Amino acid sequence: MKKKFGLLGRDIGYSFSKGYFTNKFEKENLDYQYDNFDLKQIEDVKKVIANSQVKGLNVTIPYKEEVIPYMDDLDPVAKEIGAVNTIKFEKNQKLRGYNSDYYGFTESLKPLLNDSIKKALILGTGGASKAIAYSLNKLNIAYTFVSRNPDVNQLSYTNLDEDIIKSSTLIINCTPLGTFPNIQDSPDIPYEYITKNHVLYDLIYNPDETVFLRKGKEKGATISNGSRMLVLQAEKSWEIWNT
Repeated sequence: MKKKFGLLGRDIGYSFSKGYFTNKFEKENLDYQYDNFDLKQIEDVKKVIANSQVKGLNVTIPYKEEVIPYMDDLDPVAKEIGAVNTIKFEKNQKLRGYNSDYYGFTESLKPLLNDSIKKALILGTGGASKAIAYSLNKLNIAYTFVSRNPDVNQLSYTNLDEDIIKSSTLIINCTPLGTFPNIQDSPDIPYEYITKNHVLYDLIYNPDETVFLRKGKEKGATISNGSRMLVLQAEKSWEIWNT
């Protein structure tokens, strides 16, 4: 019976993970299979986790938080973050939730940092943004969430002014704005205040350069898309499944 791994999400035909792991299995001569489990609602996960062939899962939008009640146990980092993107099937099909987004983001961000980066803006408040916030805490970078519907201690996009942008020299897009096929979209921030001291990081990887990143580059900012983070979190997932 062939071992299966896969990705839980909704509308995930574009998925990076399936291509990445399929290539990995071919290159390393592993007789495994990686499938997309495109779920219309989180309750449909029951059927996936009941499949004895499935040995590990990645989780993407919009289920990184919704999948938690289906876990038997959480790794301490995933528990603190409050989001799961990697599921390990342990003995007796017990499920343990992990977060490898945090690792992927941290390790891909470190080479981009400079001494002037003390404050960050996190655009969006979904499951991915929680791992980003955890990472910034560990890196001792203060951050503020920006949301269309801000909660307490969060900013609205309309609050963003010259002072806030100039003092927040790291800006991370955790929203889906600009993802293929809607590549003309971008977060509504005042790009005119971006400087060469800024780092703009977009979790999106398709297209390679979003409008958000292009506008940053035009101002001389350092930019990065999410492709390196994805590779690093995928390899961390693989490590988790195999330990």
